[in-house]
Amino acid sequence: MKITDFTNHPEVKLMIDGMKNDKIDQKQFSDILDSSGNQYVELVQEGGGVLGVALIGYSYVLEQMGIRFFSLAGTSAGSINAMLLAGLGDISKLKSEKVIEVLVNKNLYDFVDGNDDSKDFIRALVEKAKRVKLIWKGWQIIDEIFDDLGLNPGDDFLNWLSGYLKDNGIKTLGDLKANFMKVPADLAVREGVAKTIDGLEPRLAIITADLTTETKVEFPKMAGLYWANPDNENPAIYVRASMSIPYFFSPLRIRNIPKGPEAKKNWEEQVSFMGVPPKESFLVDGGLLSNFPIDIFHNPNVIPRLPTFGVRLGDNRNNANKISSPTSLFGAMFNSLRHLHDYDFILRNQDYRLLIEKIDVGDHDWLNFGITDAAKLDLFKRGAQAAERFLRKFDWLEYKKVRAQLIPK
Repeated sequence: MKITDFTNHPEVKLMIDGMKNDKIDQKQFSDILDSSGNQYVELVQEGGGVLGVALIGYSYVLEQMGIRFFSLAGTSAGSINAMLLAGLGDISKLKSEKVIEVLVNKNLYDFVDGNDDSKDFIRALVEKAKRVKLIWKGWQIIDEIFDDLGLNPGDDFLNWLSGYLKDNGIKTLGDLKANFMKVPADLAVREGVAKTIDGLEPRLAIITADLTTETKVEFPKMAGLYWANPDNENPAIYVRASMSIPYFFSPLRIRNIPKGPEAKKNWEEQVSFMGVPPKESFLVDGGLLSNFPIDIFHNPNVIPRLPTFGVRLGDNRNNANKISSPTSLFGAMFNSLRHLHDYDFILRNQDYRLLIEKIDVGDHDWLNFGITDAAKLDLFKRGAQAAERFLRKFDWLEYKKVRAQLIPK
């Protein structure tokens, strides 16, 4: 497939043309603009395995409507798209088409880099094999679970993302800061708004879970806890941690964690871990603690100068869980734990319902790394449709009025 199979698909092209004819690209979405009239927002993306392909369709339509991403956050699949976008340079650039090119040229099944027994078991899961076959295939992969704590080492993913970043001039966190985390010189506040851009800095937030210290970790903000010289480390490793689905991928293990009084103080102040810093940390999928970190940029005390748009993959609370077996009980417990923090935030901050859109992912399976080109295209279109739906209904001026009413007196 080619990029144009996505961007010039009749349904997508008709959608973009229709939005421009209706002047959606001229609506107010933010009070932060550049000299070209592009408007800047923060974007938070949910995790969801290969369903993350839909996120690319979502960000593509936003860009086509003149929206640029000032800050980016995500967990698991959401962290992948966040890093792909951040890795393409400063925040003023169009980026989604290049991300589509990456999608076109990558066989996602390459990320399943375990041995043959592991691949057979995963294939049986995706194909929803009968219980007897699953038990038989499961027995064959017990040694991988015990020896490596996961079916796939994740090396292919890390090498792929590292190569992508390197091709775009990013080998270290220092490079990423120089390329992405800077404010364009022509950025300004919308005329008539009594504010300035003072204090605004682009931010990338990749969420992962540190099982060793029971910590919700935000990279690169907390990188200094794990590396003595974080600016010299490869930022692809943050995403490798965030996408480490428990048991599907081996945890990311970080050794040689900084020690001493200063390190202990940092752990206490940043994450309230009061013990001695661990010798080694095991990091897994951030979705274990926060699959949709919509609270990451929240400041309850101000009317924001730019909104935090959130995009979810499906609707996890449309139907009650049906619990009829130990397996379904475990699934219900796991989903409850990974969504609890995010749902609680949204319940306490009802204004965020105005910022969040859900992509209808249909019958696509989040675990199907053997996804076909046709399925990629379908997910892309579903993401694009969700973006259109959101941009047509979002009202920036009304949202600011709602926020003004919620500021603590």
